[in-house]
Amino acid sequence: MNAKGADAFLKQMGLDVPAKMLADTKTHTHTGASPARGKFPLVVLSPGFKTPGATLTGLAEDLTSRGNVVAVVDHAYEAAGVSFPGKGILPCAACERVGPTTFQPAAEGRAKDITFTLDRLLSGTSPWKRAGMVDKNRVGMAGHSLGGASTAATMEKDSRVRAGVNMDGPFINSGKSSGLSGRPFMMLGTKADHSPGDDATWDTAWKRLGGWKRWVTVTGAEHMSFTDLAPLAGQLGADDPEGLPGKRAAEVTRDYVGAFFDQQLHGRHEPILDRPGRTNPEVTFQHRAAENPSPRS
Repeated sequence: MNAKGADAFLKQMGLDVPAKMLADTKTHTHTGASPARGKFPLVVLSPGFKTPGATLTGLAEDLTSRGNVVAVVDHAYEAAGVSFPGKGILPCAACERVGPTTFQPAAEGRAKDITFTLDRLLSGTSPWKRAGMVDKNRVGMAGHSLGGASTAATMEKDSRVRAGVNMDGPFINSGKSSGLSGRPFMMLGTKADHSPGDDATWDTAWKRLGGWKRWVTVTGAEHMSFTDLAPLAGQLGADDPEGLPGKRAAEVTRDYVGAFFDQQLHGRHEPILDRPGRTNPEVTFQHRAAENPSPRS
């Protein structure tokens, strides 16, 4: 994020952190890096409401390192700090307008954003010069919070998205199509708020999902634990002493989301998706699925 964007975002979130500190955060990403040769799956990431796509940088980098092309979408006017070409830093015009009665149209509106993005990236006349790297038959999507709801909403309308992950977001009730035609889906959330019986939309979604599925909860995690804000808070000494440390939250998020797309888009069987194992004591599998955990072809 540039300094102006970081300042706008921090003010929106009510965080008392110098903008320069956030803007100067170092990443593993380099502009102009030469890509590997070949065709690769595409994973689209959608951030939570009020948060820019930059908050999913760590996950995007990890997915890229696993052999994916990753597109992080900023939904215009839905977050503070988003820099838009030709318009500068956009205000969060929707920040006071989205609530319980407008959540479904917000998720459905984002689904249209993603379809537009796919149309541009997967077309023969894409404005991105590297578009030929993308394997059009291997497209996945993941999102946090409203981005998670948008992932399911996108899959209901756009069959090009083969697999999806909802990270601690609700689900919208869109009827029969919410079964996603048997495509694989993973629900990854906090154990405190997204265990069975805590969020009715998760219970309903789990019953409707007709294909490979996992419901994974993380003990000690908070809503923002699935974003970069968790490890950054840890670096500032702001970890919750009774919760999951930010560094560990980032590791769990990368491990499970990465394994999901490794299995569903690359065809690699990932044992971590069969059972939590001793290396992930914070992780619980809810409603263990009875279907074969082998990857889809």
